[in-house]
Amino acid sequence: MKEGSLQIGPTPTENTRSLRPGDFSTLTQALDYAALGETGCNFYGSSGALSSVLTYRMLRKEGKALARRLLSLGLERGTRVALIADTHPDFHRFFFACQYAGLVPVPLPCSPHLGNHEGYVAQLRALLVHCQATVALAPPGFASFLGEAGDGLNLRFIGSLEELFALPESPIHLNPLEPEELAYIQYTSGSTRFPRGVVITQKAALANLSSITQHGLLVRPGDRCVSWLPFYHDMGLVGFVLGPMASQLSVDYLGTRDFAMRPRQWLSLMSSGRGTISFSPSFGYELCVRRLRKDQVERFDLSAWRVAGVGAETTRPRPLMQFAELLAPSGFDKKAFVACYGLAECTLAVSFAPLGQGLEADRVDKNHLAMNEEALPLGREGNIGGEEHTTTFIKCGKPLPNVAVVIRDGEGRELPDRHCGSIYVRGSSVMPGYFSDPLETEKVLSPEGWLDTGDVGYQIQDHIVVTGRKKDLIIINGRNIWPQDLEDLAELVAEVRPGDACAFSVAGPNEEDFAVMVVQSRESDSIKRADLIECLQSLIRRDLGVDCVIELVPPRTLPRTSSGKLSRSKSREDFLNRVDWQDLAQTVIVSRDSHSANMA
Repeated sequence: MKEGSLQIGPTPTENTRSLRPGDFSTLTQALDYAALGETGCNFYGSSGALSSVLTYRMLRKEGKALARRLLSLGLERGTRVALIADTHPDFHRFFFACQYAGLVPVPLPCSPHLGNHEGYVAQLRALLVHCQATVALAPPGFASFLGEAGDGLNLRFIGSLEELFALPESPIHLNPLEPEELAYIQYTSGSTRFPRGVVITQKAALANLSSITQHGLLVRPGDRCVSWLPFYHDMGLVGFVLGPMASQLSVDYLGTRDFAMRPRQWLSLMSSGRGTISFSPSFGYELCVRRLRKDQVERFDLSAWRVAGVGAETTRPRPLMQFAELLAPSGFDKKAFVACYGLAECTLAVSFAPLGQGLEADRVDKNHLAMNEEALPLGREGNIGGEEHTTTFIKCGKPLPNVAVVIRDGEGRELPDRHCGSIYVRGSSVMPGYFSDPLETEKVLSPEGWLDTGDVGYQIQDHIVVTGRKKDLIIINGRNIWPQDLEDLAELVAEVRPGDACAFSVAGPNEEDFAVMVVQSRESDSIKRADLIECLQSLIRRDLGVDCVIELVPPRTLPRTSSGKLSRSKSREDFLNRVDWQDLAQTVIVSRDSHSANMA
């Protein structure tokens, strides 16, 4: 039962039921309809072999059976059920069991670095306490971590699928969650602070799913999804667990860790299954470019890939163009790239760029943007690249239906086109608040329903351009400098690989901000290391006109969030714990003053 053993081979792409993309009021209504067809979920191992199949019909049957066992515990409606969100069919079973039982699932991260045992258990424990879970469930391999994390918390049940099936089946009539009730609690990645629990209602989830599938992706019969994104991240959960189900599409899954070890398996799945829809942050495409040899490319057939989504972090055009060039012999079309913008507080998606047009770039004067917060255009839009003193941003398209977006300055005034400010969002997919955190909710959500996203950007005729996170902005002598500008410059140097640099600001002895960049380096020769530091500092001084502290660290030092993004706040914290910053800052001041005197 639990492994879907009657299914031979993956679920089909073509379905026996008419397509209804997101046209439902609740998640259980969506699954009830999907269960009438033949499509479903397919899980692949690190070797590329099919390991498990779960049709939507079987998911509905098993979800209901598990719901009755959960209710045998005497749980009140709305009780939180924590789920370790590994890429495994048990997550789907647990998640929809909660939906049918009237309980609220809370996906929790599966640690990307299992070597940090104590840290992972502490993280789980903190999240279990925060979401006030009464039940905690884990797939194979994670039960021991969950058991340690829940020890002493008086949870009513902690266990695996087998242990849950061992419970008696309650005769209580199932009463699934209603449109106005919670669908789940989504924890943010925690890139700038402790993760916050985003409350997502059934109504918000279905509103976003409907907009994504009908207007963002233009889902059609014959589509097939492929994903390696973690289920505990909003793009993985909403985009590739709930989205395919609500559109009755088959989906092929590769584990996130398996993708990181063998990124070509992602392309193999797209090729063998004729996948049409798959998404990744920029670093996923970068990893493929880094790990693939040119003589491996022609083994893939990516000609069916019509939506190569890019999201979850600021879009980096250079590695995407490298990916398109490398994979062109396999049939990949660069016009398949689709930039989008979203955040967990809006369920998932806010905007989508038009399909079939590829990435559309906006090249602006870097210095003018830094000094005046206005994106002054340079050259022909769409020509990705740039001369000295220019920077390139990618247009993330227009807001989805029922989503309004405005750009505001620090005083809350709405700004005109091309003026950079805080991005605010309002609409039917926006959260009602953070779980059990009214103070944080009040900080970001106005009584009128406007959400301060924490992102900064501008608009061009309703198209959204995201320049970065507000908290990441580096301000030096009144100039606004984005950390990705420093990181992009670092990657121009041959010794620095994509994703190996992380920039942030640190206050000096006189409350003066300094730019700092931590760079992962495999170089051990002290002279070559000194040359690399000098090269990076000269490049930054020339292009941005600021001094920057450079620290070289070993590979795999830079911390990442649960979703795989660089954590600048944790990088800053680690940096300050490693160095005597006060002495170093004084050294930088002396060096900077000496450089200025020499220039004079």
